[in-house]
Amino acid sequence: MKRFSILTVVAIALLISACGAPAAPTMQAIDVQNTAVAAAFTMVAETQAAIPTATPLPPTEPPTQTPLPTNTPLPLPTSATLAVISSPTTASVSSSNNSTSTDPCATRVLSAPEGKETTIRIVNTTKLGVTVSLYLNETASKGACGYRSFTIAKNNDIVFKDLVQGCYSLWAWSDNAKGKFTSSGYGCINNPDKWTFEVRESNIKFIGP
Repeated sequence: MKRFSILTVVAIALLISACGAPAAPTMQAIDVQNTAVAAAFTMVAETQAAIPTATPLPPTEPPTQTPLPTNTPLPLPTSATLAVISSPTTASVSSSNNSTSTDPCATRVLSAPEGKETTIRIVNTTKLGVTVSLYLNETASKGACGYRSFTIAKNNDIVFKDLVQGCYSLWAWSDNAKGKFTSSGYGCINNPDKWTFEVRESNIKFIGP
């Protein structure tokens, strides 16, 4: 829509009033002019009112950055989960030692080690005869270490008085047709009292004096 200035509208109104029919005898010229000006202002006001006003756009929310999901690695199985309890014997350890191992304890038979003496009792609490392999980790003072293997009848025990203080690892297993199992245990001895290892089907429990 074209807009007209106030002066243009007034001029048009005056021109119309000048060219129109003669005014009534009672109407003065100044009244005609005032009427034309008032009409012009009315037209301008109506024109301005008809112009649509600009409506401000609603504010938009700033975009939020949502972090992308990250790949959470699944926990890996521990070495304890993957470990398979073996039943070492002097022969098998000796064979592996010839190829890779340099540990002198891997082939040493624990006959009469030197060191601080102690007493060790091993009890078979199961209802089956078991084979036990006892391993003494190398001691700091005398360097004693090695394996000793033996068998224990069901519900029986054996006592060793020729062993020394130190840390021991034990494995026990049964190949009996009535039940097969493999268990293991560990314990450190630091005095001459009698220490006990209880062989069970699930584990070997270390008990103090």
